[in-house]
Amino acid sequence: MTWALKRQIFYIVILVLFFSIFGFIIVYPKFNKEPTCVDGKQNGSETGIDCGGSCALACIAQVDDISVLWARAFRVIPGRYNALAYIVNHNQNAGIRKIHYRFRFADAKNIYIGKRESSTFIPPGGSFAIFEPGIDIGNSVPVYVNFEFTDQTPLWEQISPELNKQLKVLVSEIKLTDETTSPRLSAVIKNSSLFTIPDVGVIAILYDDKHNAISTSRTYLEKLGPLQSANINFTWPEPLGGTVVAKEIIPMVNYFSVKLQ
Repeated sequence: MTWALKRQIFYIVILVLFFSIFGFIIVYPKFNKEPTCVDGKQNGSETGIDCGGSCALACIAQVDDISVLWARAFRVIPGRYNALAYIVNHNQNAGIRKIHYRFRFADAKNIYIGKRESSTFIPPGGSFAIFEPGIDIGNSVPVYVNFEFTDQTPLWEQISPELNKQLKVLVSEIKLTDETTSPRLSAVIKNSSLFTIPDVGVIAILYDDKHNAISTSRTYLEKLGPLQSANINFTWPEPLGGTVVAKEIIPMVNYFSVKLQ
């Protein structure tokens, strides 16, 4: 082998090594990317494709359906009603940031007389209610109420078990007065956590001795700070349609908007 041939081979080897290293630098990252929650693959700690584990989204296959226990309309004054749907989320550590829903109303002959559509959030684990105020259906009386969520594939998001454990809102000192004239329900609500909770909707439901809901109302708190208590009041312009034997107050806390102080 001549000296010139050896030099050519040497140069060829150098070029091959150069392009091999250069190609490795270009190609390797494409085949060895860090797992993410938007790469269309089940990798890392995920329990499904881009869901579960460390991802924000919960896996649909691992989420139970929401149960709508009942939905009714309650007269406030002649021609005006409040509607309420009582719901259970069976998923202790998963909720929905935004979901659309629809109330539909029918009269005693089951003839459609109107609807109300809006959106809300779904808190994790437990009973909650969706309230629609001031429904005007003219001279019709809503006897049958149908409630449904209208999103086909809502996005379930995981709620940190630690947040779920810490974020507690307590209700105490519930008192109903003037039941036969102008009813007034009062209570004390307390944020027992270190989180600031904005836009707290508080729903009251009154029950008779057969545990049938006979009326409902809602009030708002603009903000409930860490360890803060507040007095809340609900009023009705007319006497209630029965004797109240039980009262339920449901604070609607949006877990997706709370902030640690």
